[in-house]
Amino acid sequence: MASSRSNTLLVQQAKSALEQMKYEVAQELGIQIPQDGYYGYMATRDTGAIGGHITRRLIQIAEQQLSGSTGNFRRM
Repeated sequence: MASSRSNTLLVQQAKSALEQMKYEVAQELGIQIPQDGYYGYMATRDTGAIGGHITRRLIQIAEQQLSGSTGNFRRM
């Protein structure tokens, strides 16, 4: 059984929040995001680190929302 993957956002309003999070995480990690939007020259390790940290942060936000506390995270 073949599975298909899609990068389509289920909530379109989340796009700007995810973009902002990407830049925040990259800055925290000391990784420069290309201004022209072309990631082809970036190291896979760097793009993977950004994606991994975003995933961790999103999981933390979801866990806090499910537990009823907001902590230091903004609600999306």
